[in-house]
Amino acid sequence: MAVSSVRPYLLFGGRCDEALQFYQRALGARIGLVMRFSESPDPVPAGMLAPGFEKKVMHCELHIGEHLVMASDGPNDKARSSGVSLALTVGSEAEVDRLFSALIAGGQVEMPPGPTFWTRRFAMGTDRFGIGWMVMVAGEPPAR
Repeated sequence: MAVSSVRPYLLFGGRCDEALQFYQRALGARIGLVMRFSESPDPVPAGMLAPGFEKKVMHCELHIGEHLVMASDGPNDKARSSGVSLALTVGSEAEVDRLFSALIAGGQVEMPPGPTFWTRRFAMGTDRFGIGWMVMVAGEPPAR
């Protein structure tokens, strides 16, 4: 059996609605389907959800460019994505700076925008939701 696709599935520990709005503003992302735990066609298993999570996001779709990212609040405020970064490839150095600045507002810069041996401009950091981002310009690396 061949794998037909791989899609990131992010967990926000109760902040998914806030994250969706943030990515909509920062990236121009489009919010698709949003389903809350209270809207599940099947009952949520007893004891699975933390108190107050009934109205939280069970599943949603976020379209970034041509790509689909899925997300959820998870069952409690401890559910978080870690150990993974999302990489964005953009068309210009100015776009690297613009998107990185928007994504990292309230987060942490790990590598500020600058040239590398593999691309003319690259930046890396973690946003306010704990999601890692790498933003780079498409095309040939700089001449060495």
